[in-house]
Amino acid sequence: MNIAVVGTGYVGLVTGTCFAEMGNHVTCVDIDAEKVAKMRNGVIPIYEPHLDVLFERNIKQGRLIFTTDLAEGIKNASIIFLALPTPPGEDGSADLRYVLGVAKQLGNLITDYKIVINKSTVPVGTAEKVHAAIAANCKADFDVISNPEFLREGFAVDDFMKPDRVVIGTKSERAQKVMSELYAPFVRQGNPIYFMDERSAELTKYAANAFLATKITFMNEIANLCEKVGANVDSIRIGIGSDARIGKRFLFAGIGYGGSCFPKDVQALSKTATEYQYDFKVLEAVMDVNERQKTAIVAKIKKYFNNDLKGKKIALWGLAFKPDTDDIREAPALYIIDELIVAGATVAAFDPEAMPNVKKQIGNIITYTADQYEACNQADCLLIATEWSVFRTPEFDKISALLKNRVIFDGRNLYENEKMRELGFYYNSIGRDVVVA
Repeated sequence: MNIAVVGTGYVGLVTGTCFAEMGNHVTCVDIDAEKVAKMRNGVIPIYEPHLDVLFERNIKQGRLIFTTDLAEGIKNASIIFLALPTPPGEDGSADLRYVLGVAKQLGNLITDYKIVINKSTVPVGTAEKVHAAIAANCKADFDVISNPEFLREGFAVDDFMKPDRVVIGTKSERAQKVMSELYAPFVRQGNPIYFMDERSAELTKYAANAFLATKITFMNEIANLCEKVGANVDSIRIGIGSDARIGKRFLFAGIGYGGSCFPKDVQALSKTATEYQYDFKVLEAVMDVNERQKTAIVAKIKKYFNNDLKGKKIALWGLAFKPDTDDIREAPALYIIDELIVAGATVAAFDPEAMPNVKKQIGNIITYTADQYEACNQADCLLIATEWSVFRTPEFDKISALLKNRVIFDGRNLYENEKMRELGFYYNSIGRDVVVA
């Protein structure tokens, strides 16, 4: 099939590349001329494991091309994916200016039957708004459907190529037939394609992310209670995770969720509820708890240093909101850095992938180091904010030699208390006893 993908962020680029890998001809459209030029030359603009191999192969074989010209991009396409940003507005609602802006342009460009697909995460009723925006200037037949993505950054390629499920919102039998054919190669093992109405598909994505965010937040609340009563959150996680009704995933306590999806989607769903005069109390609590959780570990650091961080050097491991990505959107590490700097501390940070993005956003208010150990050199303590694999089995002898004090604050519970006790560290993690050297 001939496919156009409008927008080449995480979702758009993964979507276009994976469809090309299945033999489709894909044209990706983006307004950033510099970005398009780099992609044409095989330079991938994001870090996502395994994407680079597919990206390079499909460019080389001519199935994946890039343009800044929307008219050129959709000319031969029978399917048009909209993978555009929907950032939160000041009131928390999803900003649809980019989606509706492109929809208006499409109204002047579509001359034969096409399926326009909202791949972006959008509020209930967006498919109708997109349809109206196109129809205002379009005489040809077209369908607008919802096909939300369920991609985890760091696992996006695997998630796309082998989806747990595909959700498609459409009442059009014509569009349903085309979409069944399009996704057939991805569900050969029998994973389902769920067809439903557009509004249900739109809400399904928000409901999924909000539920997972709630699950994470609940465990963080349990972890906070554990610290009060002397229980161990890891034991509780194992105890409840073995219950099939609960499941083992998204039960790890930490310093809160971040990224491009959970914060934005929870906020947008809450805003939608408000617009429909529904008081969604659970989501309000989730947002409130997560906001506090991001920087709760700073209070622990301040307490250890008698509320005086002036002149203290903090070694920070991890800047991305999660491992295996360079995405720093709503990353807890950035909120932590803000509080540490305000308190008078200096920060030396290392992240395997995210440092360029952080430097672009906040500049040189912190020091960026060549590796994780350089960050520890003459630091007063080590703080872990992202659970990169490279941090899981470090050289503790080297850490001990470099730090001024054997002190670790672990926001991701990477190490066992008994191990840290044997090594002689002061070790303060989330929802567990504090190890005092």
